[in-house]
Amino acid sequence: MSNYDVLIIGGGPGGYNAAIRAGQLGLKVACIEGRETLGGTCLNVGCMPSKALLHASELYEAATSGELNNLGIEVKPTLNLAQMMKQKDESVTALTKGIEFLFRKNKVEWIKGWGRLNGPGKVTVTLADGSVRELQAKDIVIATGSEPTPLPGVTIDNQRILDSTGALALPQVPKHLVVIGAGVIGLELGSVWRRLGSEVTVVEYLDRICPGLDNETAKTLQRTLSKQGMNFKLATKVSAAKATANGVTLDLQPAAGGAVEQLQADYVLVAIGRRPYTAGLGLETVGLATDKRGMLENQQHRSSVPGIWIIGDVTSGPMLAHKAEDEAIACIERIAGHAAEVNYEAIPGVIYTKPEVATVGKTEEQLKAEGRAYKVGKFPFTANSRAKINHEAEGFVKVLADERTDQILGVHIIGPSAGELIGEYCVALEFSASAEDIALICHPHPTRSEALRQAAMSVHGWAMQA
Repeated sequence: MSNYDVLIIGGGPGGYNAAIRAGQLGLKVACIEGRETLGGTCLNVGCMPSKALLHASELYEAATSGELNNLGIEVKPTLNLAQMMKQKDESVTALTKGIEFLFRKNKVEWIKGWGRLNGPGKVTVTLADGSVRELQAKDIVIATGSEPTPLPGVTIDNQRILDSTGALALPQVPKHLVVIGAGVIGLELGSVWRRLGSEVTVVEYLDRICPGLDNETAKTLQRTLSKQGMNFKLATKVSAAKATANGVTLDLQPAAGGAVEQLQADYVLVAIGRRPYTAGLGLETVGLATDKRGMLENQQHRSSVPGIWIIGDVTSGPMLAHKAEDEAIACIERIAGHAAEVNYEAIPGVIYTKPEVATVGKTEEQLKAEGRAYKVGKFPFTANSRAKINHEAEGFVKVLADERTDQILGVHIIGPSAGELIGEYCVALEFSASAEDIALICHPHPTRSEALRQAAMSVHGWAMQA
């Protein structure tokens, strides 16, 4: 029996950051991960490879759409899909190797196997060669992440009917790709393949895209993606899918019920969300059980069982890598006896389409539901000099502030580099800043960041450039 201060089950963004922080604090720590590489879904088959393809496909579309020609750069591009996939894989490998280096640097032991609880303070690991190793620790962190949610009536084979992993490794550009689910994953991967030449149809059960996103922002995104050529079938459910060697036939119905219509595609991506991954964890050996959503409950990252901690996608909150990282740090700090907290009101979300969408804090719909009086400041990128001169002037910045105190409550951006720009307002929310605070801060010119200031000015009616 090997003894540790902390054992972490799972090597994704929650798990590997928890392990690194524990090592920094001088704890004897091991991270249990059965994949051949560290980094979990995010680094291996999620966030990072998708961003590699999003970046490459944006450049390809800029070259093929005439955008570069308009700038005086004349090119005749040819798509080499194999090379595009190769550079994606090389980037992912470099990132996962980087985590291995950080483990060595911080004296974290990587135990390559699949771990399961085996009673209080104990973990059994099945190693790659089939042998079993018994471990024990005072504190155990469950960071096993999530997996794609299956869709009844649709069997994912990753040949013709794909999950997000399969959609990142297609050997050819689909003629017609149907995406089931108009959330972040579906819209990002749909964007990749549309740019590379696919006809893309997005089928969504709800009557809107991106549930939970500020409604005005979501409508603007849908209009923009539609103009780019993406087709949407909203308020529509998929009742069946039949795959053949050459394609897929989908049965579609109105979500409220009605006649069945068929839709043909050569590939289908199922992207209706993700669910916590808890299969085979041995939860019953310590008296833990998931709720009806499959999630493990926590109070400040503690489970109901002393010494068992829970972070990341396996528990409540947005399924985001940076949320898991924040929880990892706070969890380990608490294990080490330090004060720590995660501010769930200041966790940003980003959709890496073009234009990007970034949001933090409350939506207008949430504030209305709470009965909270608020003011709105908006500034369009069409009035931002840098965005305009770069021919990327779609979208806006919207700031929501308390009507009485002027405290910033939420910010929603659709436009160029939105994911980078939102960081300023994450800081603002963390420090309970007012809209006036941002409005009075000098921003560099000419930059897209000026739109952040102008939107804050607009809360008080004195935006100067629109």
